Amino acid sequence: MKTVLLALGGNAILQANQEATYDNQLKNVTACCEAIANIVQKGYRVLLTHGNGPQVGNILLQNEIAKDTIPMLPLHVCNAESQGFIGYMFQQSLMNELARRNIDRQVVCMLTCVEVSPNDDAFRLPSKPIGPFYAKEEAERLESEHGWNVVEDSNRGWRRVVPSPRPQGIVGGKTMRELLQAGHIVIAAGGGGIPVVREVDGTLRGVEAVIDKDRTACRLAKELDADMFVMLTDVEHVFIRFGQPDQKALHTITTEDAKRYLAEGQFGKGSMGPKMEASVDFAETGGTAVIGSLRSATLALEGKAGTRIVKKGDG
Repeated sequence: MKTVLLALGGNAILQANQEATYDNQLKNVTACCEAIANIVQKGYRVLLTHGNGPQVGNILLQNEIAKDTIPMLPLHVCNAESQGFIGYMFQQSLMNELARRNIDRQVVCMLTCVEVSPNDDAFRLPSKPIGPFYAKEEAERLESEHGWNVVEDSNRGWRRVVPSPRPQGIVGGKTMRELLQAGHIVIAAGGGGIPVVREVDGTLRGVEAVIDKDRTACRLAKELDADMFVMLTDVEHVFIRFGQPDQKALHTITTEDAKRYLAEGQFGKGSMGPKMEASVDFAETGGTAVIGSLRSATLALEGKAGTRIVKKGDG
């Protein structure tokens, strides 16, 4: 059995302009699980990770609205909260879908901490916008009250920015490996994982940061020796010259090609760029990275859809 890591974005769970109700999110997750079950039915070992941007943003907003009644929670706790409820939806929905197909596979959701370095430059230069938009006066008040860093974001208002350190290790990776080898489906490291640092005595401590989900997904795929790293989005292929009359869909490319396109600025920094960087990182270890749409996920695994990134000579 080949091991495949499936990485879903937070927008697959809550789509743009959708009301953030539980029912809406559950309906989206249920649709995702039909595609995931198709992959399980093909005989793959499946490791699933997901984004949480819209969800953790709403949790932060809830915290802010209720702060005069209930003390605000730290960011790393909000991340854990989103991991829990999203993981629960995926676990339940996937178990139900497998039961409908008479597939005897267990689904395990692991609340996952991801180790980061306290010396990461990101802690000196916070850059990741999170949470709601504020008027300038409100943002300055929150900055003073909570010690936040706030910046103007794309002329839409002011937002809090937090560090986005690189993942250094997956806490619980050995257990995930054992579960996968036993044939179980594992849901882990949602939203990039809960960022923690390791103290000199070996204990862990949560920190105020957000880890890029694509970097964590890549790290997870490498640590667990996945054969394929598949990032599922809302596009069928990656394009160069995207949006231009001569745009071109990429099918199979080498890591050398991908690096050249990245250097040319072909991919958006906040969208496809991080996915391509993570794909290159994984493919250079000898595995196959794929970027494609959820609806074509099974075909993408078979090399019949999506964009495949491989090490030169492996294609």
